[in-house]
Amino acid sequence: MLNQPTLILASQSPRRAELLKQIQIPFVQRAVDIDETPFKDEKPELYVLRMALEKAKASLQQGESNDVVLGSDTAIAFNGEIFGKPKDQEDSKRMLSMLSDSTHQVLTAVAIVTSTQHKHIVVPTQVTFGPLSQAQIKQYWLTGEPQDKAGSYAIQGLGGQFVKHIQGSYSAVVGLPLYQTKTLLADLGITHEC
Repeated sequence: MLNQPTLILASQSPRRAELLKQIQIPFVQRAVDIDETPFKDEKPELYVLRMALEKAKASLQQGESNDVVLGSDTAIAFNGEIFGKPKDQEDSKRMLSMLSDSTHQVLTAVAIVTSTQHKHIVVPTQVTFGPLSQAQIKQYWLTGEPQDKAGSYAIQGLGGQFVKHIQGSYSAVVGLPLYQTKTLLADLGITHEC
């Protein structure tokens, strides 16, 4: 495709970059620093969408006028509460104890923006954990994996052993729903060359 605009991933996440590579569309990463504090009483779906859009728009402002920027955000929703990254070990223990032997929702938003338009989607996935003991939760924290993950676990890593089953998009739980992302990009004329 001639003169296809540059696709920017507004994230330094290695997980999102690895997922985006699977779509086979060239991109560059350009991280942004935004305030990720939820608004008071903000619904989880609106929160992840706002974060994805803010990341994409902030990155667009740093680039060229013909850039296409992809922003994404993932959060865990349980009983109406947004579970972001744990503040510390106690916060991780609190979250994982609540998720133990129950079903929660993983919400991943994708926002693709240009200087003239934006497209977005929120992809929900239901994730069911088996029961977790306090010893398992403590041992998991000591691996270092949950410390920078929404909901304090990584389904693609050691945290995958806690997952009984999922209903929805596995790649969305990891951080980027591939089918929906590829569809949004195609709607903007961004496709891969095979």
